Amino acid sequence: MSYSTPPSPPGVPEVTVDQLATASAAGAQVIDVREPDEYASGHVAGSVLIPMAQVVARSGELTRDGPAYVVCASGQRSGKAAQWYRSQGIDARNLAGGMKAWIAQGQPVVEGPDSI
Repeated sequence: MSYSTPPSPPGVPEVTVDQLATASAAGAQVIDVREPDEYASGHVAGSVLIPMAQVVARSGELTRDGPAYVVCASGQRSGKAAQWYRSQGIDARNLAGGMKAWIAQGQPVVEGPDSI
């Protein structure tokens, strides 16, 4: 199933669900920019919640030794966050289709506020 979400902003690389699954399994940095209730309802294992309103203030929490994969519900908020991270020199990448695509492709989710 595909989603008719707009593409990421210019200059922001998109990754597929399969690419994120591989990167996440290898320990990649995954940032979820949804709200706490959205995150608690199901997120990528090992992801860190940094709600969109906190992206700028908490940017120092991201490591710069590899890509940061940014996730939201559909890919819109995460695309904007990834664009801002990239303007700060962080190699941020946006999950195309967001968590909707992740779930639709049968990837596992963790429920609860484990990284809040």
